[in-house]
Amino acid sequence: MFFPDITHHGAVNGVTGSCHQLHADATNSYLIDCGLFQGAEASNGGRAGPNSPEIDFPLDTVRALIATHVHIDHVGRIPYLLAAGFKGPILCSEPSAKLLPIVLEDAFKLGISRDQKRVERYIELIEQRIIALPYNTWFTLHESAALVCRVRLQRAGHILGSAYVEFDLEYPVTGEKKRVVFSGDLGARHAPLLPAPKPPSRADILVIESTYGDRLHEDRRTRRLRLERLIEQALQDNGTVLIPAFSIGRTQDLLYELEAIIHSKTHSLPPVGASLLANNPDETTNPTNWPRLPIILDSPLASRFTAAYRELQPFWNQEALKRVQSGRRPLGFEQLIKVDSHNEHLRMVEHLARTARPAIVIAGNGMCSSGRIVNYLKAMLGDLRHNVLFVGYQAAGTPGQAIQTYGPKGGYVDIEGERLDIRAGIASIGGYSAHADQEGLVRFVTGMRRRPSQIRIVHGEQNAKQALGNELIRLFEKTGEAVDITIPRC
Repeated sequence: MFFPDITHHGAVNGVTGSCHQLHADATNSYLIDCGLFQGAEASNGGRAGPNSPEIDFPLDTVRALIATHVHIDHVGRIPYLLAAGFKGPILCSEPSAKLLPIVLEDAFKLGISRDQKRVERYIELIEQRIIALPYNTWFTLHESAALVCRVRLQRAGHILGSAYVEFDLEYPVTGEKKRVVFSGDLGARHAPLLPAPKPPSRADILVIESTYGDRLHEDRRTRRLRLERLIEQALQDNGTVLIPAFSIGRTQDLLYELEAIIHSKTHSLPPVGASLLANNPDETTNPTNWPRLPIILDSPLASRFTAAYRELQPFWNQEALKRVQSGRRPLGFEQLIKVDSHNEHLRMVEHLARTARPAIVIAGNGMCSSGRIVNYLKAMLGDLRHNVLFVGYQAAGTPGQAIQTYGPKGGYVDIEGERLDIRAGIASIGGYSAHADQEGLVRFVTGMRRRPSQIRIVHGEQNAKQALGNELIRLFEKTGEAVDITIPRC
């Protein structure tokens, strides 16, 4: 084996289960993420195998885990990693250090045990292992006569605390030096709340995600206009708009954008994109009473994350901070109703299903495979008055993908063994993805002063990976630079 070398333990045949192992030399390696497989990618049903949560690779050389961010498909296998005997530290950004125990506590309760004493012992162990790294600060992982390994985290703009990872490897015996970069999940430009990611100065080897490597997102103004208009059209059906969303990242982005729409309506500002609607007088007359429209956040976990987001305001972007300084509450506005207990949740589902009163419900999870959104779907998916609005990626094999695909055709979906006819309206806004699109991914590569000679494309469906690879090859050929682009598979 030549060093450095990289082994992929997930997110190579799809978009979940992120886990990559950087072999710095024969006795020192580092894990970048250790996430759960989801949807069709967890097709083995939890049995041992390549897509199992169980750790099926040796850990004898693994010295540390670096978590790029706290989404479950990037950190959800940490309990299994510890059970397999991993003794090293867990490095992450300062915001992630605050969020990670919340994520892993929930994952432990769902997948292992709800016994409170076991949960507390487990979280205490996690907190003891965490090393919080400031952004843009080198940290020495190993220093010997044969190897010097340092790591640095930079803002990735995906969710609060997300980072891409730079490794500096130096081999004193040969004098060789290598810079290896793992993108993690990169954020879209002009995303709510977070600064956009800036490319690293250089890389010799780059491992880059490709979730949206074959498409472009709408710009933010168009995206918000579509959000506003789709909600208004849906509410004209005199029902509830259901928005499946993951508890961290997407939920906070949505709240931020909804607060902006409500603020503009409350202060009698022209509606977003009013000039685009001027030619259609029917659309300029909107009965939706935005200032009094209830926005229901039905997710205790999302509420905890939203509170943590508010506490981590120093990591917000300037636009968001200006709103706070002007007296606004982007993540805690007056119309926001939080539903915490299970009994409150059941009453809310029954009330909205029975009355079909106009409301917006944000509930997890984002792919409709579990969580409180399932009860809303069971109660409302068969009712024409209601609407489901997807604002995020739906992985193959998930109920969300089935609803998104077959709902507009009047089809059905199987959820928890129950077949549900889809009569509710179905709409999607792809531009709200927290992932960079093809343009953003390419910019991450071409924005480096010294571009990589090796690029590994992971974390995407095959078409997305191939499209991104083709675009990068085209650009490198144009500049005459040599590059080896590979698409690994397990």
